[in-house]
Amino acid sequence: MGPHFRALSNSLGIILLTMLLAGCDSIPWFGGEKDPTPPTELTEITQQVGLSELWSERATRGTDGRRLYLVPALAAGKLYLADTRGRVMAMAADSGREIWQRDTKYPFSGGPDVAGNELVLGTTQGDLIALSTKDGSELWRANLGSEVLSVPRLTSDGKVIVHTLNDSIYAFESRTGKELWRINYPAPVLTLRGSSTPLIMPNATIVGLSGGKLVKIDTNEGIPLWETIITRPRGRSELARISDLDADPILMGNTLYVGTYNGDLAAVDATTGDVLWRRELSAHAGLAADATGLYVTDSKDQVWSADITDGSGRWKQESLRYRRVTAPALIGNDIAVGDFDGYLHLLNKTDGRLVGRTRIAKKAGITARPLVQGNRIYVYAEDGTISALTLGAQAAAKSTLGFGSKQQPAPKSPQGTATESVR
Repeated sequence: MGPHFRALSNSLGIILLTMLLAGCDSIPWFGGEKDPTPPTELTEITQQVGLSELWSERATRGTDGRRLYLVPALAAGKLYLADTRGRVMAMAADSGREIWQRDTKYPFSGGPDVAGNELVLGTTQGDLIALSTKDGSELWRANLGSEVLSVPRLTSDGKVIVHTLNDSIYAFESRTGKELWRINYPAPVLTLRGSSTPLIMPNATIVGLSGGKLVKIDTNEGIPLWETIITRPRGRSELARISDLDADPILMGNTLYVGTYNGDLAAVDATTGDVLWRRELSAHAGLAADATGLYVTDSKDQVWSADITDGSGRWKQESLRYRRVTAPALIGNDIAVGDFDGYLHLLNKTDGRLVGRTRIAKKAGITARPLVQGNRIYVYAEDGTISALTLGAQAAAKSTLGFGSKQQPAPKSPQGTATESVR
């Protein structure tokens, strides 16, 4: 299933949006309404990779079923979590033991990020909050004027960079909360309800914007170094012309990889902003990369592998279509993704076969990209369940729709799809 959308809060935008909705039979996830396209039912797989649960805790209230960007952060052996009702907590990553928790009352919507003795989060009310990693006490607060639906980033030289829903980018001094600079980019009339997390480079920040633009900003001065259009709006309606760059940019060497909704998968030279190659592929959930390839969750919740040198397709896994699949996380020779029904799936990187599955939460989805460290996966579900799992070899065996599932297996279908080029 697809993303939420948002319109500018002026009467023209509202009128235009009403006209678009009246004339459109199938619009993915507008304002929380159910997508008419049903999710693909899970079928039996051959469980080839073992998933062993180390611990699992219902730690917070989660997202209350809303599409937020609350993700776990890991630092110095501790996990940090937040929920939309204002609870923040630290846990021992190896055991799930609570170290501290604090009820702040802030409606958190993005974060946290952690560095040193500080963690930062954004709220639905447009606040940037800095807390102590020692006990969760508040260090400072700054109002941004727009909701934060990405992770604020702490830099190694003492700054916080944050991207708001209205496409403003701010820098603050992390110790004091003093605003250092801001850049405001105009947003289109109709966009996805989301924004990309800033990618921090030495002395520069990369940010994807609504309308398909990628920008590089001098982190010290707040001056754009280059701006590149990844996908120009195309189509007859405002809905068809959405080309937001909400998937977080990733960096391999000196090459940036990005994906846009209704648009393209592209590689960009990080120094010059030149587009090295571009292939048509709609994505918003996210992507991952290593030396062997690119891995992308597209807008139909299909998972792709593409060549990092030219974007040509290697394989496409269609068995999770419309299951609201998360951005991929790489772990060894596998790819981990979560879905709307609380399942964690493992795909083989070489050919996309489904090789493992388990259920993390029975009544809540997974929207946060799984967090990987070594051979361990941390999965944070929408109901506030946080689980730690390890991977290991397992004798091939029929599975599994996941423990606790009431869904009945459909007739067995192919576990992958032959290589198909990204056009």
